[in-house]
Amino acid sequence: MSSKAIVSVTNDLYTDQRVHKVCTFLLAQGYDVLLVGRKRRSSIELPARAYKTHRMKLRFESGAKFYAFFNLRLFFFLLFRKADLLVSNDLDTLLANHLARKFKRKTRLVYDSHEYFTEVPELISRPRVQKIWLKIERWIFPKLTDVYTVNQSIADIYSKKYNKQLRVVRNISPLWIGKELQSKVALGIPETVPLIILQGAGINMERGAEEAVEAMKCVNGVLMIVGDGDVIPALKKQVESAGKELSEKVLFFGKQPYHVMMNYTTYADIGLTLDKPNSLNYALSLPNKVFDYMHTNTAVVATNIKEVASVIRTHNIGVVLDDFTVENLTSALNELLADKHRLSQYQANCTIAAQTENWENETIILAEIYPKV
Repeated sequence: MSSKAIVSVTNDLYTDQRVHKVCTFLLAQGYDVLLVGRKRRSSIELPARAYKTHRMKLRFESGAKFYAFFNLRLFFFLLFRKADLLVSNDLDTLLANHLARKFKRKTRLVYDSHEYFTEVPELISRPRVQKIWLKIERWIFPKLTDVYTVNQSIADIYSKKYNKQLRVVRNISPLWIGKELQSKVALGIPETVPLIILQGAGINMERGAEEAVEAMKCVNGVLMIVGDGDVIPALKKQVESAGKELSEKVLFFGKQPYHVMMNYTTYADIGLTLDKPNSLNYALSLPNKVFDYMHTNTAVVATNIKEVASVIRTHNIGVVLDDFTVENLTSALNELLADKHRLSQYQANCTIAAQTENWENETIILAEIYPKV
């Protein structure tokens, strides 16, 4: 009988590539995998996957009531199902996993921290809610035996805070082979102008999207926004209020399956990652879009976030903005689009970097965490 692994996350499973990659890896290691998340009213039907999935419908979709009911539902879901391995993704699933583990003494619990959760902007602005999550973290984290996270900066903080050794498994793209690309026409993008992309599942506040849209007023190109997030409605209003000045230069394509999103990214000349270091979580982040751009030979323009800047400068694949303003972003984009030689050099360097910066290499660490069963 194969070992059973239950992996849990609070999102709707559709665009979470890190969780999908881990589940696929667990499957290859011999586990019978079940991925558990939620189903929102706006959720799109999941494509077929090699492992099993379960999405819970909840009455509440946001706020304290959502997290309380999600963890309650998840606790009972885990309690009454056999599992040899529980994988908790981020702090918002940890409480249910930890409590369920108390009733499953032979079950192993592994914690995958995708970010410095208690320092996200949404919690910094709500200190009372932040304190609740900090209490949960301080209660459970010292009891954990198997923890890994997305970069060394976050690992160092948790290690110092809780006197624990954390492994690092970065959220890097698998080697991308775009053999069956859709045409630009089929994707709905212009064929003869420079293309800039801002992509990802979390196009949220403090991530530079508003400045990117504003910069396009003075950039000779088209910005493709491929993904979803809490600032998308405001961005659409921003474009609408500007009229023709932006309506043909900023295009929204919504949430897309990974392979479709990567079609858009492949056609882009420049990829943007513009997180602001206004919260410690973003200051320490290393978004997977950096590697998506790298793997499609798309030059990167980024804010000066420590981990991101290190990747860009180490491999010479783009431009780091020391001072992030609309004006500086506009200048950087225009200068790079005008300098075809420099742009081509960055793109060529992406090809080289992708040979070492890929998910296939990260799974060497995963294999230590999840040996074959």
